[in-house]
Amino acid sequence: MKQTLLPIVVLAASTLGFAQAKPAAPKKDLVEFEMMTWPEVKAAMAAGKTTALFYTGGTEQRGPQNVNGGHTLMGREIVKTIALRLGNAIAMPVLPYTPNNASADLPGTIGLTPELLGAILERVTDQAMVTGFKNVVLMGDHGGGQPATYADVAKKMDAKYSAEGKHVYFCDEVYAKAQGDFDKWLQEKGYPTSSHAGIPDTSTMLYLGGDKGWVRKELIPTAEGDPAPPPGARGRGRGQADPNAPPRKNNGITGDARRSTAALGKMAFDIKIDYAVKQIQGFLASSTKTTGQ
Repeated sequence: MKQTLLPIVVLAASTLGFAQAKPAAPKKDLVEFEMMTWPEVKAAMAAGKTTALFYTGGTEQRGPQNVNGGHTLMGREIVKTIALRLGNAIAMPVLPYTPNNASADLPGTIGLTPELLGAILERVTDQAMVTGFKNVVLMGDHGGGQPATYADVAKKMDAKYSAEGKHVYFCDEVYAKAQGDFDKWLQEKGYPTSSHAGIPDTSTMLYLGGDKGWVRKELIPTAEGDPAPPPGARGRGRGQADPNAPPRKNNGITGDARRSTAALGKMAFDIKIDYAVKQIQGFLASSTKTTGQ
């Protein structure tokens, strides 16, 4: 009988201990909204994480060597790292669709219109404010018609909420300035110019997901596309005006990705993070001075 009772007593004591244990404090590195429970979100905001970071990716062909979800995959890592560096922000789920147009020739793109993106950004901003955030930062990993849409939405929504001491910002340096400066560095070091699926894209995907199947590494030695347009001419088509020029490859690459490396990807990634964190800190510091909080 004693042998039977002993395990029961031990089990009861153990169960009682679990019932009386206090819930663990939220982890400091828990910053992804979709990977948190609602009590964790509430606790994080109470502890000062009152800035919501909305980052959009995109579903777009990225040449034969890179998976179509590259914008979104990179975006998740970028916005999470920005939130960790800031220390007072939460990374919201990354939107996988942005302004673009599908193509039957290169079937890797599913896009929105700028108007649809704008409506989505307005809605999620409203929802973030209702949730309890005091600041919303809009960012993206894609060009096209996206930057103007972000800027317009941020201006409109900031006007809507500023009287309540809440603000909405567009962090443009995470993409345009960071990419422009990295492209300039590559050119100065003798790397080929590219504007889509070239060295910056492929290298960043190698760094962040080279071991996760983001890049078909065996195709990098042949990852050369049509010539990149000169500065100021991007977005005007990827063909060549010279009738004597060789036929277009039309493989989704604009430029040359053959010299892509994970080391270059780390550099591009770090630039994005540094630029974004500095710009957002400036936004929040200005907001604090204005509201006196």
